[in-house]
Amino acid sequence: MNTQEDFFRNRNVLITGGLGFIGSTLARRLLELGAKVTLVDSLIPEYGGNPFNIEGIRDRVCVNISDVRDPHAFRHLVQGQDVLFNLAGQTSHLDSMRDPEPDLEINCKAQLSILETCRHVNPAVRIVFAGTRQIYGKPDYLPVDEAHPIRPVDVNGINKTAGEWYHLLYSATYGIPCCVLRLTNTYGPRMRVKDARQTFLGIWLRLIIEGQPIQVFGDGTQRRDFNYVDDVVEALLLAASSDQAAGRVYNLGSAEVLSLKDLAALLVEVNGAGRWECVPFSEELKHIDIGDYYGDFRKIESELGWRPKVSLREGLKRSLDYYRRHGKQYWE
Repeated sequence: MNTQEDFFRNRNVLITGGLGFIGSTLARRLLELGAKVTLVDSLIPEYGGNPFNIEGIRDRVCVNISDVRDPHAFRHLVQGQDVLFNLAGQTSHLDSMRDPEPDLEINCKAQLSILETCRHVNPAVRIVFAGTRQIYGKPDYLPVDEAHPIRPVDVNGINKTAGEWYHLLYSATYGIPCCVLRLTNTYGPRMRVKDARQTFLGIWLRLIIEGQPIQVFGDGTQRRDFNYVDDVVEALLLAASSDQAAGRVYNLGSAEVLSLKDLAALLVEVNGAGRWECVPFSEELKHIDIGDYYGDFRKIESELGWRPKVSLREGLKRSLDYYRRHGKQYWE
């Protein structure tokens, strides 16, 4: 029996954003490890929650439809939990600029409320917070390590920074074992693909399956790294089960770095058909684009032993296969 099975078997695990892309994939893995899983999701239409994401495991998890902004509901939910994977959030950078208040409430205020509730009700709960590479802004150097200056370019990045720092503060001050993972572009089955609110790669998958051209903003030379969702789930599990991770911040990332136009070409190749085109940035997007970004993940590799395993080609193939089978559940 491996360490993760030892750790998670019969543990009570709470996942905020549990009907979302990463949360539902994490739930499936936790069930395999013998955990008792509760999923919390608001199912706000603009966000990533989708009841179909738990198809096949619906009778094996407890689902609570509530909002992380509701402290009374959360007080009940966090009682008796051993681990909290705090994945709920507003992810759209454009939405955060167009309507900043919901982003502030979910990514900042609600995070403080969650931690206060844990402090009073369950201070021993282990928390893993899903942060984002967006907090770094436009990189001064590449690959970006955890010591890079934090300089967000949008409201979402500012609020995610605050949410992250609340977790680190409560870990240092109150002893709540919190770990922060700064995620890069996560993709795979169950992601939101009806639009670009979660990530641009989601809408690319839908467009290519529908036979429409992929739109690459700018000249397409911006370089990015990508993590398949199963690899991100593995990082979350390692962060929760390792005593060493408490109070730590880790970048995720990949050794596979490529430009957006090369990514589009690879997606066309893996799909066996399709085309892509460069289109100009809108004024809104131009102001918040960060140019090249790829992360230095040597810290989590050396301390927790994490390294991505699924190649980009294989991950894209699995994603396309999934949406060819289940696409109507995601874009109708």
